[in-house]
Amino acid sequence: MKLLHMMGGGDVGGAKTHIMSIITALRGRGHEVHLVSFRDGPFPQEAAARGVPVTVIEHMSPFKCRRELLRVVDAFQPDVIHCHGAKANLMGAMARAKRQIPVMTTVHSDYRLDYLGSPFKQMTRGTLNAVALRFLDFYQPVADRMARTLIARGFDPERMVTIYNGMDFDGSVEGLDRAAYIREKWGVEIGPGDVLCGIAARLTAVKDIATTVRAFAKALQEAPQLRLFIAGDGEDEDMLRKLAKQLGADSRITFCGWVTDVPQYFACMDINLLSSLSETFPYSILEGVREHCATICSDVGGMPDLIDAGENGFIFQPGDDGALAKYMARLANDPEMRRRFAGLLYEKASREFSLQTMCDTQIHNYERVLELFHQPKARRAGVVICGAYGKGNAGDDAILKAIVQEVREIDPTRPIWVMSRRPKETRVVYRTNAMYTFNVPAVLHRFRRSALYINGGGSLMQDVTSTRSLHYYLYTLRAAKSMGCRVMMYGCGIGPINRPANRRAAAKAINRAVDLITLRDDLSRGELTRMGITRPDIRLSADPTIILEPTPRETVDLTLEALGIPPEGRYIGFGLRNWKGLDGVLGEIAEAADYAYEKHGLIPLFVPIEFPSDLYPAQRVAEKLHCPHYTIDTRQPIEMTIGILSRMQAVVGIRLHSLMFSAGHGVPVIGMSYDIKVDGFLKYIGSRTCIQLTDVTAEAMKPLIDECVSGALDAEVQRMAVLLRQREHENTAGAKRLLDLGTVK
Repeated sequence: MKLLHMMGGGDVGGAKTHIMSIITALRGRGHEVHLVSFRDGPFPQEAAARGVPVTVIEHMSPFKCRRELLRVVDAFQPDVIHCHGAKANLMGAMARAKRQIPVMTTVHSDYRLDYLGSPFKQMTRGTLNAVALRFLDFYQPVADRMARTLIARGFDPERMVTIYNGMDFDGSVEGLDRAAYIREKWGVEIGPGDVLCGIAARLTAVKDIATTVRAFAKALQEAPQLRLFIAGDGEDEDMLRKLAKQLGADSRITFCGWVTDVPQYFACMDINLLSSLSETFPYSILEGVREHCATICSDVGGMPDLIDAGENGFIFQPGDDGALAKYMARLANDPEMRRRFAGLLYEKASREFSLQTMCDTQIHNYERVLELFHQPKARRAGVVICGAYGKGNAGDDAILKAIVQEVREIDPTRPIWVMSRRPKETRVVYRTNAMYTFNVPAVLHRFRRSALYINGGGSLMQDVTSTRSLHYYLYTLRAAKSMGCRVMMYGCGIGPINRPANRRAAAKAINRAVDLITLRDDLSRGELTRMGITRPDIRLSADPTIILEPTPRETVDLTLEALGIPPEGRYIGFGLRNWKGLDGVLGEIAEAADYAYEKHGLIPLFVPIEFPSDLYPAQRVAEKLHCPHYTIDTRQPIEMTIGILSRMQAVVGIRLHSLMFSAGHGVPVIGMSYDIKVDGFLKYIGSRTCIQLTDVTAEAMKPLIDECVSGALDAEVQRMAVLLRQREHENTAGAKRLLDLGTVK
């Protein structure tokens, strides 16, 4: 590939390291790279010294800059123009208007905070950058958290590719006499028992070095052997020196100024600190990791992706000097913990955040950008997905996640639009475009530009909870069909539809509008037959959520520990919900849970599917228990919920998806049915362990628990888990057939 990188030229710190590392690595992979700098100085000179072709364009007028930039573009003919920083973003936006070349930008920091502490620069450069960003083609945020921030601000999630900074972990400093080095560099004498903390950052408001100074002063009370070395310069230096003196810590703090020999600096340190208010994925942390520093950092950017808090480092909330002080003192007084944290973090970072990994990701991102930019412009290419999304129900959210995953496997370039009750949240979580479910003009506008409408999973076609919603969903089927979309009801359940008028309306709309129905159970097929629905192609499949993989076991362990739940315990899971008849059986459920503990040593664990509403029935049962028990009392990602349920010895569920998530991963289930959809699923998987909710008694549940725990069901449950995954492929196959038919050039 031919790649034109553009940057301001005054870039320092992490941005400079990232750009220099990536262009050097790309050239090493055989790609042609040309660098444009809008200021002369050390950065472009260093790049030129490394053999990178460099053009320096220095003009105050952006129009003169654009004229010269276009000459470079026309001579070099790049495949991608890649911007870094405010000036480059502005010029990239101006060049984009004149040339048909994809323009992307790496978002190294939060553009709203880039000039924090300098109101004039915020109003001028910051505003220009914020405007220019809206006119670029693609965005490459450093770390997923910055991607979420951009999407929440309205940037197109399907024009977003993420990258993490990477470091060459070879060649760390060895054999350095740190006492002699520090004496020579900064005239400071350190003792053999001193524990050295370092922070390398610009001394500006967004780096919040003041929090580090305040925390250090507090930590000295418990760990007087601490010393702090601050590497960097900036407008906050005078304020920080005064603060250190005011707190009585100045004799133990050294201001090092701007440090160029960064590896040697970190090789001297025992603990690496970061107290920024905002970051993406700072190189200063990776540089410390390479030199085997223990790490404490604020909870910003991608730091939680690198640091497993309490396992290989510590993370604190920005501005919390008390927590930072506690962690500093703890590491200072525990040299074994320092060594262990440093070793574990080095192992993880060198494996997952290497320069090799960053370069691989960058090349993949370029390929993705080129694929999207040059895809044929079809009049109808998109997919609209409708369901009960954005209501906080983990089951419905899992359905959406699975459908989006499968549509992207079919064709990763197709735009996806989701009808959601919370479109902003849906955009951030699922990286799709979204619109409010009942915004009819927006929905109709999208139908006109889409190839496929998916009425997505779950049991939308029912009138138990609402007749109005049933008629709205039927309307969307008719509207999508009339506007040229292929229409699919995807891995769904049908019914109950009780009112005769509703049954007639549903039959009429589905027969006329729907091309394909894939069903998650046999009872739904029987219901369609009874309603006289025969025109669509009807096939048995499985619930889409069956394809979702659980969070890795080690991560589940960490989450359980954070919730105060021993990960090594043996548990029986409960997926409860409020429903008519539950009040009368709360005591029976509690008695059965006590029995599971007394007879089999299984600790009840309540796992909410819809948060927080499922906590209430869990609490009511828990109040009646006489055995130890736990509750997942914070909202968890879908994969984590599945991971937790997959660890159970058995699961007792009212919530359908507590049963589906468990059975799909080979866990025996006991259903307490309140609805035909629960009966339908349990019958579909051949389960004998189902009781109507109103008929639940402890005596009826005890033998079912015995059977689940005995292992008698294991082979059948595992066989059915495999079968469900095989059947689920019918959903993807059906969608692919309709997309092949429905795309209009």
